[in-house]
Amino acid sequence: MSAAPTAAILDYDAGNVRSAKRGLDAAGARAVITDDPGVAARSDVLVVPGVGHFSTCLAQLRRSGLEQVVSAFIAEQRPVFGICVGMQLLYERSEEGDEPGLGLLPGVVQRFPAEAVVPHMGWDLVHPAAGRDEDPLLAGVAGQRLYFVHSYYAVPLADAHVVGRCAYGGVDFPCLVREGSVVGTQFHPEKSGPVGQQLLRNWIAGL
Repeated sequence: MSAAPTAAILDYDAGNVRSAKRGLDAAGARAVITDDPGVAARSDVLVVPGVGHFSTCLAQLRRSGLEQVVSAFIAEQRPVFGICVGMQLLYERSEEGDEPGLGLLPGVVQRFPAEAVVPHMGWDLVHPAAGRDEDPLLAGVAGQRLYFVHSYYAVPLADAHVVGRCAYGGVDFPCLVREGSVVGTQFHPEKSGPVGQQLLRNWIAGL
């Protein structure tokens, strides 16, 4: 994709869409915040932010009519980027409520162990998953600290889609995933300074 891609940041009352727009614009996209399924469907890429409760976010995404757009993008292998809970929604289900996830990724989302201080909040190290040291998404990112704020983490049934990991609360969990045209981060690249910008640029460069 040679020209700057149009990135539709989905506004379904479940994310910090303004910081996502600033991050995507700075990384070279032409970002627009929208709650209109038609506008989202015509964009080059979708960005699915998510802050809060898994089931609440899913219910709001479904009520907005935007879930159908996300599902269509996935089916058509068009680019989607999920942030924080937006990444968790890609899995089959979560302990945080009864709404079924989008089911793109095999696995579930569960709460950190009782002995861990939650939320996991602040800057933490991202390291490559096994065999992913040379993954282009991690160029300039691996071994760096990015910004996290979450109490739940993904537990994959298979690891083929896991690109990056982070260790916290006695758990080594996926924090960067990719399946086909879909990428997700547990951290917030839009709040992670130059390293987050590098991750977004890596993603856009690969479109």
